[in-house]
Amino acid sequence: MMNLTRTLLLLTVLTLAACGFHLRGSVPQDVQFAFKSLYLQAPAETLFVIDLRRALLGNKITLAAAPEQAELVLEVLSEQTSKHILSLSGSGKVREYELRYRVSLRAHDAQRNDWLPADSIQLTRLLTFDDEQLLAKENEEAQLYKDMRADAVAQTLRRLNRAKPKE
Repeated sequence: MMNLTRTLLLLTVLTLAACGFHLRGSVPQDVQFAFKSLYLQAPAETLFVIDLRRALLGNKITLAAAPEQAELVLEVLSEQTSKHILSLSGSGKVREYELRYRVSLRAHDAQRNDWLPADSIQLTRLLTFDDEQLLAKENEEAQLYKDMRADAVAQTLRRLNRAKPKE
């Protein structure tokens, strides 16, 4: 009975793979932007900016060296991370933290027409804390910030995909 179930599951997966099934938007060629070149303006070369550049290049967007050479200018206005105590134990030790990540963006063309008005992407994650697992919790915190940064890059690309000049 178990072998029959596994065989049917394997055949189903192979059938879906053979017919060319894929999730909409999961192939970079499916994504069409209303612009071909972009100038990325940021106050600093942060990990978010590096990841965003990589994602834009992966989506076949030409990164211009100057704002005048680009169809669209994407400004990263600010990027902030913060960590707040969410709960304490009965003895006053930290039990949970709330991690916050915020990126503010704006996109406009050479004539300063807004494509994306100034807006922010705000993400939060919860981090349980234990003094006995300090190193592991530091690594988990770093991984959560990395995941939030990747999520912010994906949200930025989705917003750019929908961006059109405001008239």
